[in-house]
Amino acid sequence: MSEIVVSVRNANIYQGGNLVLQDVNFSVNRGEFVYLVGKTGTGKSSLLKTLYGELPLKEGVVDVAGHSLKDMNWKKVPFLRRNLGVVFQDFQLLTDRNVHENLRFVLKATGWKDEKLMEEKINDVLDKVGLKSKGFKMPFEMSGGEQQRVEIARALLNSPKVILADEPTGNLDPETSDEIMQLLFHICRDYGTAIIMATHDFIVINRYPSRMLKTEKSKVMDSAALVTE
Repeated sequence: MSEIVVSVRNANIYQGGNLVLQDVNFSVNRGEFVYLVGKTGTGKSSLLKTLYGELPLKEGVVDVAGHSLKDMNWKKVPFLRRNLGVVFQDFQLLTDRNVHENLRFVLKATGWKDEKLMEEKINDVLDKVGLKSKGFKMPFEMSGGEQQRVEIARALLNSPKVILADEPTGNLDPETSDEIMQLLFHICRDYGTAIIMATHDFIVINRYPSRMLKTEKSKVMDSAALVTE
């Protein structure tokens, strides 16, 4: 039986006190790739932020990578993040540190202490994203595609069961977007990591078809549910 790593049941999603998504229900299995689509302002970002603990869950039951988000204390959010990778559109790398130091900073922040193990993990994730020789580079010396690969490497540091990717191809040209999508599907397939990817890029979706969640009229519609009805 497939392992469920994201479970959302009867959840209401709020942004700034406003109800943006109502009665949300879906689950995601380990190793599954799921798109999250919908027009701007329909709740995509609010749903993602709820899943990684930036917005509190007020109503419903949500479990992510073994963590219940219901009434989660802010002190417990770092423990959630250790089992969850997040990839942002705008990279969010520390500009005053090279790639290696960016990754080391995350490991230290999530409780790693052994220098040898940290070095091995950094080399491992850089190898997985094809940047093993680029650890010395500063972010400003790298292309957009390379910086996005560093973001993905950072998301992989704690071997997460789930990666949430917020428009990871949004600032990239078509060729580089294609490379990033191949990398994400490789991670999903070969490492059993579930990926939920928010996107507006239907060219990407058509090239790499997969299950789709759509936010519309305060609801989340699931393409998997439509197939089984």
